Amino acid sequence: MTVKSLKEARREQILKAAEKVFSEKGFQNSTISDVAKETGVSDTTIYEYFSSKEDLLFSIPRDGIELSKQMLDSHLSYINGPTNKLRGMIYHLCKFYQDNPYFASISLMTLKTNKKFMETDTYKDLIEYYKIIINVIKEGMESGELKSDLDPYFVRSVIIGSIEFIVTRWLMYGCPNDKTQPVNNVDPLFKLIMQGIKKDKRMKNFNFKIKIEPDDEDGEE
Repeated sequence: MTVKSLKEARREQILKAAEKVFSEKGFQNSTISDVAKETGVSDTTIYEYFSSKEDLLFSIPRDGIELSKQMLDSHLSYINGPTNKLRGMIYHLCKFYQDNPYFASISLMTLKTNKKFMETDTYKDLIEYYKIIINVIKEGMESGELKSDLDPYFVRSVIIGSIEFIVTRWLMYGCPNDKTQPVNNVDPLFKLIMQGIKKDKRMKNFNFKIKIEPDDEDGEE
């Protein structure tokens, strides 16, 4: 194993430890020493990779976002049609958060309330990631599957906001293995979203022709 790969492996180890510590103890109540202890290294080693506790926090979602994006791209390559893709994206996001509860906790319960995070490259990567949803909505509008007067950015906000609420609620209850699991809410959420954005093809344009007949009694109207 090369020196570079050893450093990368150690960096990943530190990030995983920080993800666990920050999720369980809360970012404000955690220290670099806590992360070092969880990792099995010294405080000095942590600072060789990250300049501060905040720098460590902001670095956590970067790899998770990239992994999620790769998985979603692969998943969507097997799906035809914007409507099916939307369901696929809702399922993927719910499943990814459910399978990675520490990542979900950091992303939704810590970073979402940190204004400085919005200034980071990681946040820019997140916005770029969510453009996938925008593109699928636009595809549906162009194909006629979705209403033509939609605001794709608003629809995306509704989808992401709903998923984040579902996941946050699940996290707050301690991630129970019951019907509140995020993946169990995929179809109800999808159906609700589609009721608002899917084009109603039952409505057709009708042409009416009206012929006015003269009055039977005097031949005049």
